[in-house]
Amino acid sequence: MSCSTTLKAKGLKLTPQRRLIVDIIHDAGTYFTADKIIAYVQARMPGVHKSTIYRTLEILEDAGCVYKSELSDHQVYHHPEEGYHHHLVCSKCGKTIECDEDLFLPVERSLMEKYGFHVNFKHLVMSGLCQECREKDH
Repeated sequence: MSCSTTLKAKGLKLTPQRRLIVDIIHDAGTYFTADKIIAYVQARMPGVHKSTIYRTLEILEDAGCVYKSELSDHQVYHHPEEGYHHHLVCSKCGKTIECDEDLFLPVERSLMEKYGFHVNFKHLVMSGLCQECREKDH
């Protein structure tokens, strides 16, 4: 279902700011930080305040049109059609490695079988040491 249809179904308007933000995230094919979204929107719609953009991102997240995650020290947003993906972030050098969405399927199945619990792995960010930093430490 498209974001415009989703928003309308929830009784929300697709304002020009919301449409622009959805288009930015949808067309990117990757994630964007809030700062990049703000810069992009303000370049195309001068006068739009940061608070409006943050509110819009929150509305879009609540509606399921975007996902928000913490990556390092930034909030990042991506479109659900990209699928779920996860990141490994080196706590020493900051290197980020993107992982496949099916990485946690065995854990998901195990939690369901053992506890009857359905976990929602939308987007996980895990910190640790990358191979290069581990090798430097030894």
